[in-house]
Amino acid sequence: MELKEIDFIDLQLLDALQRDASISNVALAERVNVSPPTCLRRVKRLTEGGWIERQVAVLSTDKLAASLGHGLSALVEVSLDRQGSEHLDAFEARAVALDAVQQCWRVSPGPDFVLVVQARDMPHYLAISQTLFTQDANVRNVKAFFATKRAKFTTAWPVLARG
Repeated sequence: MELKEIDFIDLQLLDALQRDASISNVALAERVNVSPPTCLRRVKRLTEGGWIERQVAVLSTDKLAASLGHGLSALVEVSLDRQGSEHLDAFEARAVALDAVQQCWRVSPGPDFVLVVQARDMPHYLAISQTLFTQDANVRNVKAFFATKRAKFTTAWPVLARG
């Protein structure tokens, strides 16, 4: 699906679904002022076209913390010694293979990668760091920042202009 094939109704559908994918087709159709069959057809087209990658449940960190403990959230900058594409690809593959790595970004300028890591506790973070940073002689520098408070978290893209 080319970008020119998406219209304002599609953008409204994407905006509504990214905020609450559990909304019924009838309610979604009503929200964007189309018939339910049209709505269903459009959502299917957006999914098949790759505009909707997947639907997930966003878990409550407060509820999880009550059961599993608060854990540690870390933002980690990683710089490599050698930056050839094969070295960048190799580190990236190791990082994305770990469930504790929630996000992995190649960035420039500055460090080569920024990771968002969720660990159960400091010993778990240490094990992650051993796997990612010390078993590879190509990692030159690691700078970890441990979160003390999350003021905002969203998965929503600003596809519609809001105030």
